[in-house]
Parts: sequence; structure tokens; C-alpha cells
Amino acid sequence: MKPVKLPKEQRDMINDNIRAYFEAERGETIGHLAADNLLEFFLKELGPAIYNGALSDCRTLVGQRMQALEEDIYALEWIKR
Repeated sequence: MKPVKLPKEQRDMINDNIRAYFEAERGETIGHLAADNLLEFFLKELGPAIYNGALSDCRTLVGQRMQALEEDIYALEWIKR
């Protein structure tokens, strides 16, 4: 699986949020590089699990839609006598 790529604007915003979190919750100041390294770590560690979870949700949704579609098609059949 290839690494998650984020647009620069989104990556910068997340880095700012990480830095703000460390300041507010831990009373620590971290630099942009440290925040970016932490973001990269979390993307590597959490990315596959989140991606696979999203695919599982998608698979469930498609299955439900296909079942509903099949029911609609059966409803269109003429009654045989």
C-alpha cells in the first residue's frame, strides 16, 4: 500500500493542530518538523486501518444498495398465473 499523501494546505493545518495540542494539553512547544514527523508516523500506523475500515463501510453500503435494487427489480416482474 502506498503512503497517504496530503495536500500541502491540509498537511500544514494538521501540523498546526498538532503543535497547538502539544502546547495546550502537554505544555510543550514542538517545532514544525517534529509535528510533521509525528503526523507521518500516525499516517503510517493508522492510515491502513482507517483505509480498510472505510472500504469495509463502502462494501456494506454497496451490498445494501444492491439488495434494495434487486428487490426493486423483483417488484417490477409481472405476476405469473
